[in-house]
Amino acid sequence: MIVSKFGGTSVGTFEAMQHSASIVAENTDRKLIVISATSGTTNDLVALESPTLGSTEREEILMRIEERHLSIISECENQEELRKTFLGQMSELREHLDQTGREKRWKDRLYSFGELMSTRIFVQVLKQYGIEAEWLDARDVMKTDSTFGNAAPDIKQIAKKAKKFIKPDKTYLTQGFIGSDIFGNTTTLGRGGSDYSAALFAEGVNADVLEIWTDVAGVYTTDPRIVPDAKPISEITFDEAAELSVFGGKVLHPATLKPAIRGNVKVRVASSKDPSQEGTLIVNTSKESPVIRAISLRKDQTLLTVHSLDMLHQHGFLAKLFTVLAKHKISVDLVTTSEVSVSLTLDTANKASNKVELTDEVLNELRGFCEVEVEKDLSLVALIGNRMESTSGISGPLFSLLEGYNIRLVCHGASPNNVCFLVKEGTGEEIVKLVHKKFIG
Repeated sequence: MIVSKFGGTSVGTFEAMQHSASIVAENTDRKLIVISATSGTTNDLVALESPTLGSTEREEILMRIEERHLSIISECENQEELRKTFLGQMSELREHLDQTGREKRWKDRLYSFGELMSTRIFVQVLKQYGIEAEWLDARDVMKTDSTFGNAAPDIKQIAKKAKKFIKPDKTYLTQGFIGSDIFGNTTTLGRGGSDYSAALFAEGVNADVLEIWTDVAGVYTTDPRIVPDAKPISEITFDEAAELSVFGGKVLHPATLKPAIRGNVKVRVASSKDPSQEGTLIVNTSKESPVIRAISLRKDQTLLTVHSLDMLHQHGFLAKLFTVLAKHKISVDLVTTSEVSVSLTLDTANKASNKVELTDEVLNELRGFCEVEVEKDLSLVALIGNRMESTSGISGPLFSLLEGYNIRLVCHGASPNNVCFLVKEGTGEEIVKLVHKKFIG
């Protein structure tokens, strides 16, 4: 069984939907199709959440959403029924916007309209390619907790509901990104969560392969927009792919690989625009294991440095520091320490993240027992590969290459799969080009 996920650009126009439907039709093992909202729709829905939005601006956004979907519907068969369904969804959206009390629960319901709209249309496009797919409400299967905006999946419940609602002899079309809690409230898995949803579905139905169809032909040695000579990678391990996604690789959502690893599901990343290209297969063990496989860049990083003489020859300081961060649900990426200082990079640096921000409340709590310094406008460069903690000849050439740049923080040795360092925001892309040319190009 294959679970196939198509992103927003792969269903953003009627032509894109045709391409995606033709891919589904090529293999009868593609039994569960997971799709995103049409490209641009989620951003429009997010824009609608602002309480200060004027009526004219609101109407402009709603018209943009309406025109985007009606232009696709106009090229479909069975237009009248589709149009009626869609306009009914638009009425629901307007009613939802008129409600008072815009808490996170309200926002999750708002964001869900994009996927619910796109899947109703794509069911019809699949029919035109001879695929009788049953529309499945993801919220019946994707059970989560009630952390609105960034819900955590309930793995056991998902498997149980998948067995109930998904039969192996049928083809289903469902939504990425959305789920529901035990009270029936709509939840979301965070921005970019469609990949995660697809992986959770794949785990829940014991799929053999999870396909991620996107607008790029697999995973590259670095971002081709930065380095045009970047090369596609035909095969990569779960460990490498996980490091790459966490440290800025934009092809996969960072959480996607966890369910795939748990469920022993192979992952294939390929281009819906050019399905003839082989894409990238993510497996447990790769045929080749180069020391440096890829280079990633993550911008908008923030460095938190805390300093206290209480650390000197004392125990308990780190525990106290991480207790504060855990209390505010702040995830730590990289850590370096000295006798009296600790430097950390945090998920709060990602502006598109749903993580809790590094607020004044957090900083004041930390200042109760240490000095605090916050540095912004940094970039994280990561070299991803194998045996990096035990291979000689990496650090010397790397830091000789970077002798003209200020390296703010370095992490090396904690993982065999990466070497990471922080640099000033404006130099990140320049450094990626240099490092790629030296070690891969």
